[in-house]
Amino acid sequence: MRAYYTDKFVLPLPPGHRFPMQKYRMTRELALLNVPDLELLEPDAASDGQLALAHTPEYIQRVTTGNLSDSEQREIGFPWSLAMVERSRRSTGATIAACRSALQSGVAANLAGGTHHAYADKGSGFCVFNDAAVAARLMQAEHYFPGRIFRVAIVDLDVHQGNGTAAILKDDPNVFTLSLHGEKNFPFRKEASDLDLALPDGTGDAKYLQVLELALQQLFEAFTPDLIIYLAGADPYEGDRLGRLKLTQAGLAKRDVMVFQAALKRGIPVAVAMAGGYGHVIEETCRIHAQTIELAADFSTRFVKKFR
Repeated sequence: MRAYYTDKFVLPLPPGHRFPMQKYRMTRELALLNVPDLELLEPDAASDGQLALAHTPEYIQRVTTGNLSDSEQREIGFPWSLAMVERSRRSTGATIAACRSALQSGVAANLAGGTHHAYADKGSGFCVFNDAAVAARLMQAEHYFPGRIFRVAIVDLDVHQGNGTAAILKDDPNVFTLSLHGEKNFPFRKEASDLDLALPDGTGDAKYLQVLELALQQLFEAFTPDLIIYLAGADPYEGDRLGRLKLTQAGLAKRDVMVFQAALKRGIPVAVAMAGGYGHVIEETCRIHAQTIELAADFSTRFVKKFR
């Protein structure tokens, strides 16, 4: 299985910043330990033209040239730097590459990404560019044939609602957005996804998996995707600083398996992005992310045997 990494493109953050930048390197190292034949690749940076499939040219220009206002930088949560621009482009490029690879081999992963709070004209919540929205639009363009529309489902299981993704794609009938998230968590002003399921604080494994089963059933009753972009956030974990849900690591494994099995049953390729994870103990976050990659690799093997 191919996995695209961007951890050499490091954001220069001030001391004490709460964003866990080191988790990307640690996750890559642990994923390779768990899946020795994992094919690790560095992605190309997303171009202006690719980004413009989901973002306004004015916003792309402001990010690129460092003309974001102080308030815009505060909303994103990162100080502007050339390194921030490069990493954001590479992270989006990694989801693009994972989508292309998944369509060839069944599954692939971006060992970052899931930046679902970015809107067309602004960033927010540690998200500069919306990688899933850009990649979904690009796959539509690359796989367009007269009379045949390419359809993408974005299954967002980060603990925070995918507000930017929902806003960007709200008028696209060929992209289905599903968000299963904490009801009272950030963002406090939610957008309307095609399917939103909000969970109360303290939700544990059993209830979460029950709701997810219902959500996937509703998704596939309403929509037949050619590709799933899966945001496999580690932040529903009980030890997450920002999550407020109570899933165990075993529960998160069952979550991943549920998504992969639903895709395998229907022969739908899956591109995985890591999304959020802010554990009190960073090693726990990385174990959850690496567990997702290990399960994805198993799904890849079964997908190839069944469909290739």
